[in-house]
Amino acid sequence: MQLAEILDAGAVKSIASCTSKKRLFHDLGELAETCYGLSATAVIDALIEREGLGPTGVGQGVALPHARLANVNDVKGIFLRLERPLNFDAVDRQPVDLVFALLAPQSAGVEHLKALALVSRTLRDQSICAKLRANSDAGTLHTILTELQSTQAA
Repeated sequence: MQLAEILDAGAVKSIASCTSKKRLFHDLGELAETCYGLSATAVIDALIEREGLGPTGVGQGVALPHARLANVNDVKGIFLRLERPLNFDAVDRQPVDLVFALLAPQSAGVEHLKALALVSRTLRDQSICAKLRANSDAGTLHTILTELQSTQAA
């Protein structure tokens, strides 16, 4: 599995201002609706429900919110770069500025976990995170996320 398989170019965005986790989930839901034809409300509710189980801020300014939805056929990704970091109750208590959300089918077991591991590995790479933080153009962000990984795999 590669990020290019789960991350549509239109599902990448840089956001100037986001004031809360709830607002962030709304932005993710709206992007999921626009890019993947999913119900924004269903996505928002699923992300909020999952976040209620425990924060998905994994540290070093990165959050990996994820949820399973009945109306999703395969794993979908959404990436947001926040120009102003947001308190996300991350494990290291650092604010978050890189958010990679995963939406998976209700029945996806292994595929969901593989996607989560892939995204986690990618965003643990400090050089990739530095490049993401240095760019605000959505196309460039998508390229950084998808091409770096495919060249590493080659």
